[in-house]
Amino acid sequence: MAQYQNIFTQVQVQGPPEMGVDTEANIAEGRTKGTGFSKLLGWIGNAQLGPLYLGSFGVVSLATGFAWFFIVGMSFWAQVDYNPAVFLRDLFWLALEPPAPEYGLSIPPLNEGGWYLIASFLLLISVLCWWIRSYRLASQLGMGKHVSWAFASAIWLFLVLGLIRPILMGSWSEAVPYGIFPHLDWTNLFSITYGNLFYNPFHALSIVFLYGSVLLFAMHGATILAVSRFGGEREIEQIVDRGTASERAALFWRWTMGFNATMEGIHRWAWWFAVLTTLTGGIGILLTGTVVDNWYVWAQAHGYAPLD
Repeated sequence: MAQYQNIFTQVQVQGPPEMGVDTEANIAEGRTKGTGFSKLLGWIGNAQLGPLYLGSFGVVSLATGFAWFFIVGMSFWAQVDYNPAVFLRDLFWLALEPPAPEYGLSIPPLNEGGWYLIASFLLLISVLCWWIRSYRLASQLGMGKHVSWAFASAIWLFLVLGLIRPILMGSWSEAVPYGIFPHLDWTNLFSITYGNLFYNPFHALSIVFLYGSVLLFAMHGATILAVSRFGGEREIEQIVDRGTASERAALFWRWTMGFNATMEGIHRWAWWFAVLTTLTGGIGILLTGTVVDNWYVWAQAHGYAPLD
């Protein structure tokens, strides 16, 4: 007989709203007062909605992020002559392209890449303000800055693609277009132009850490769910006072792999694998075209690819 597995939260406790801790920084003054409750979200997380704390950097981030979204969206809308049916049909193929190569690093007319640069500047401000917000909130709550530095790794790849590498290459045309399929087409053309990214060792490392992150998070999530009947979801307690849940989890992985990560250590593994995905990926993209013009030829010279 099939046994029920607790993939979703079985018991949702609903009581007075939890407004959270206050600190010496008195950040409670900047929080929203409203809270709610979602049965649906309670299946996979904390069912309480709110309170929220934006702060000045949060407000700037949302405002500039919306402005970026509006410019890109209106560009798509204009390309289909404001026809909603065509917009829905062609949405995946629409693009806001960077300036043409002849403009170099100069500012082109609005309809020839100018809107792209304005939108990109707004997106940059939005992302950086959100990072500052995450750092300041962690500091105010007395937390470590692990989330901020993990986010910074993703921002590193974002900056390499849209700012650092185009500046080093001397042309905004090297930046990535906004759009779903155009973005994928850019990636494919980028790989073909520079001799196949599969021979870029930093790209290979990035894929290793990407797949490794998926595997580690799946292993960890599955393990905690599997021992939640023994209180395994109370991981902090299991870290400082090891109980039957962590004992069984450790025994399972020692039986399976010969060793096990601890209740704390698995989070370090997952953090590093995730951070190194975008960190190594950014290095690989940054070296492409600036240091290495053809990764296949480079791989042949270093015994990494077969000689023709």
